[in-house]
Amino acid sequence: MLLFGMYSDEILLQGYGTKLMNMLKHHVVTEGIDYFITYADNYAIGYFKKQGFTKSISMTKSRYHGLIKDYHSSTPMECYIHPSIDFYRIPEMIKAQKEFILSHVRLVAKSHNTIYQPLPPDFKPNLEGISRANEAAARAMAIPGVVEAGWTMADLQGGSKESKDADRQRNHLKSELLNICKKLEEQHFSWPFRDPVDTTEVKDYLEVVKDPIDLSTIDKRVRKGNWYQSKQMLYADLMRMVNNCKLYNDASSPYYECAVNVEEFMSDLFSDIQGGT
Repeated sequence: MLLFGMYSDEILLQGYGTKLMNMLKHHVVTEGIDYFITYADNYAIGYFKKQGFTKSISMTKSRYHGLIKDYHSSTPMECYIHPSIDFYRIPEMIKAQKEFILSHVRLVAKSHNTIYQPLPPDFKPNLEGISRANEAAARAMAIPGVVEAGWTMADLQGGSKESKDADRQRNHLKSELLNICKKLEEQHFSWPFRDPVDTTEVKDYLEVVKDPIDLSTIDKRVRKGNWYQSKQMLYADLMRMVNNCKLYNDASSPYYECAVNVEEFMSDLFSDIQGGT
């Protein structure tokens, strides 16, 4: 196990951070170190994710408890160092994997086997019986070579205006919900909610709280893209998180106080939906 205490913005430029991290991983394998653990501030989380770190801590707490200080507005992150990976050769391995995939795509691809002549100026596909919504896809399917390349109507309909509009709406909602989660995680009083309650330490938690939820689980659901169909659904999960905390903890505890602060902060985040419902 190796603990990180700080990082420099300079090493993040021009890929030096990744190179240094890979060199460090290569070295610690020879030392028998199998985990990195760090507290990442809100501006460094993206960098550490790119280096293989995750917010999910799988290492037993007893291995690092008392050896690393808790920080407000920071998130604990962990990276497992696989002993069989040659971290010096990662760019070379990625390049080889990419070429392997492309070579197999070339074996089954049909689009490069035949060269078709340009469409004549008077090209008019037969659109009899085709609805107006499907006209664009039908015109594309009528072009010589499109069907032969393996395209289907379903593929082309996926690029229709209606489909694109639906995708834009989903992406807009996802972006909005991620922004809400980020703002909440950045608050110092959100620290008790960033990860699931460790039920190996809080042994009676599940006896009291029947439907646990936390910010990391909510974040995963948002990123999945199809879990939350509305802002109200996210609000419901966050309120369940707050109410679970109030249910388990005494009103005089710091955890209860954090829950109250989160609920108050949410009133601003969800001011556009009446009462959050």
